[in-house]
Amino acid sequence: MNFDLENFSLNTPVLQDVPDALPQQYGVRLRMLRLDTLHPQISGNKWYKLRLNLISAREQGYKRLLSFGGAYSNHLYALAAAGKAFGFDTVGIVRGELVTPLNSTLAFAQAQGMHLHSVSRSDYRLRNNPTFIKTLQDQFGDCYVIPEGGSNELGMRGCMDIPTAFDWDQEDATKRLVTLACGTGATLTGIAAAPGSQYSVLGFSALKGGDFLNTDVRSGLEAMNETAKRPWQIDLHAHGRGYGKTDAELDLFIQDFESRTGIPLDPIYTGKMMRRLYGLISTGEIVQGTEIIAIHTGGLR
Repeated sequence: MNFDLENFSLNTPVLQDVPDALPQQYGVRLRMLRLDTLHPQISGNKWYKLRLNLISAREQGYKRLLSFGGAYSNHLYALAAAGKAFGFDTVGIVRGELVTPLNSTLAFAQAQGMHLHSVSRSDYRLRNNPTFIKTLQDQFGDCYVIPEGGSNELGMRGCMDIPTAFDWDQEDATKRLVTLACGTGATLTGIAAAPGSQYSVLGFSALKGGDFLNTDVRSGLEAMNETAKRPWQIDLHAHGRGYGKTDAELDLFIQDFESRTGIPLDPIYTGKMMRRLYGLISTGEIVQGTEIIAIHTGGLR
């Protein structure tokens, strides 16, 4: 069945106070924008990055969507659910060997009708190469190709809608700050380019060696023919042991945070962001009087 993309039923993002003693102790107002509550499967920033791509694919008459991701890709998970909801066939190009039984992420995607196709890690590095993409289109038919993470111009433009959910209520705030975890930088690019009120944007790289995100954000702004409407920067110290890797300290932080606040975090993105953010607050690098909106980008199962 083809649903109306423009009127697809989503929950309204909740902007809630984080009821925790540490930010209050240091004179910081901390709230969280709960994009994880938007939809059971197409949640977080994934909906914002997919919506305009889905509309474009439909308008051009495509019946099949193709994209890329790792074995635990939130993007492929959301894309598979969106394909089923809106009547698209979906193909997921997965980095590395498909291990059976499939993990919960890939099993869900397959259950939604996504065809999973594994490629070697060396081939996966060619995911943005036009010749490689043409080979995939020849193999899987006429596909609308969405980059890994939905990080194309339409994905970034979709993320320009996220700040409409912001509500700044401390006129005397020393500083207004939006924080989010970053994998590709597309969401940060859209937020930095969006019109509206003034604040700074601080992204936390989920990957080691994430300095490339600075270049990618600048390139994304250029591709959209947009300028950053507000200051932004990437913190490179939140990744812990590396992308997708957790540790006992992080697991304990996530458990304690949820027990204190009632807000669940994931260990790949939001957990690492909040752990690092609390560190910056406790060392005074985020100054007293700052009003923070931390974006929960989803990733929960």
